Amino acid sequence: MKKQLLLIGGGHAHMVTLANIQNIIAKGFNVTVIQPSERHYYSGMGPGMLGGTYQPEEISFATRRQVEAQGGRFILGKAYRIDPHKRLVYLEGTEEEIPFDVLSCNAGSYVPRKIVKGDYPNVFTPKPIEELQRAKEKILELAKDRKIRVAVIGSGPSAIEIAGNIHQLCHRHDVTMPVIQLFGSRVFMSGRPARIRRLVKTALIKKGIEILEVGHVRLIESDRIFLDNGQEYQADVTFAAVGVKPSQIFARSGLPIGPDGGLQVNEYLQSIRYPFIFGGGDCIYFAKKPLHKVGVYAVRQNPVLYHNLLACLEGRALVKFSPGGSYLLIYNLGDGQGVLGKWSISFAGKLAFTIKDWIDRRFIKTFSLH
Repeated sequence: MKKQLLLIGGGHAHMVTLANIQNIIAKGFNVTVIQPSERHYYSGMGPGMLGGTYQPEEISFATRRQVEAQGGRFILGKAYRIDPHKRLVYLEGTEEEIPFDVLSCNAGSYVPRKIVKGDYPNVFTPKPIEELQRAKEKILELAKDRKIRVAVIGSGPSAIEIAGNIHQLCHRHDVTMPVIQLFGSRVFMSGRPARIRRLVKTALIKKGIEILEVGHVRLIESDRIFLDNGQEYQADVTFAAVGVKPSQIFARSGLPIGPDGGLQVNEYLQSIRYPFIFGGGDCIYFAKKPLHKVGVYAVRQNPVLYHNLLACLEGRALVKFSPGGSYLLIYNLGDGQGVLGKWSISFAGKLAFTIKDWIDRRFIKTFSLH
């Protein structure tokens, strides 16, 4: 019986493996991919879709078509639990059991909603990326008739890019510019280099975006935002961009996890307890050196993950993953403007956005079917 390679998710860390499904099958193995949607969205271009720079099809990969065109099996569903002893994956809401010999997890991350009290139609998160398309429609619907208030909670990459691209969205559609408030806790962009923080802050303020550094947001309730200092704010639309957490599937499955809940892996991107389970991207906890939740690491993991999955199927030696050195940071702040930083180099303006746009489009083109 042929060995089964099972992939959970078609995200950034699985791109090389997905592109080589035909090669894996030619070597005598079966390949199955589980994903909750037929397309995978590139999160790095999500805020640009919100602002109208990109259309949904321009920032996504046709995962199902790519898998099936190469002879693989695609399952539309959400992986809910892994049984490492029976080597089975269970799907959410069904009784179906998916067997595997080797499993690779690129299950991604989610934005915690613990500060959101209730389920409100005008409160959005940056993930899943499809939420940003719904948010776009809601903002345009409300802003065409009156001046609205939009709140963005957080001051990480998602928050600042969302705030800047809301400005672009309303400017392009010639609707009344909202009052855009970015709740940056007590220190805006805490942990980022001082010059990058200044450049981003200056660019956003020039757009009329108000940056609040007065306290942590304690609670979001319908159209009200409550801070831990007792202050209260109103908002017609709210984005909770408060960081991400790894998929909960690993904790639910009793697999070894890191402090953040991610699948704990060794230098081979392999579970520290189960050598036939691998992972990459936001959903893992790299035991040797915890990594930031940024796409560059998933991209760097691609060739190592592909090699090790095939090596595990064939009984060959694995290779180690090295995170590499510093990486390029570029923020899309809307209106064709960006902020770039690497090493001691940092600058703001159109060139920064142009570089990001070129890199992102090239990435999409490299791994898309034509």
